[in-house]
Amino acid sequence: MGDAIHELDVVALTEDLPEHDLQRGQVGTVVEVWEPGVFEVEFADNEGKTYGLLALRAEQLMLLRHQPAHAASD
Repeated sequence: MGDAIHELDVVALTEDLPEHDLQRGQVGTVVEVWEPGVFEVEFADNEGKTYGLLALRAEQLMLLRHQPAHAASD
């Protein structure tokens, strides 16, 4: 399945984390893979200032894609 999350992938939260002042849909970058299914994710604002850095489970994240699933035929 193509939903594997890797280092430097862009992800979004799938749940609110009020204890970390993070909401569902906030976007972060995977900066470390701690173990299968556990990732260190950095959340930063538009100026690059980090406002969250925490370990999250794969089920708390959605992989974001910037390319279509299948390349169009030329």
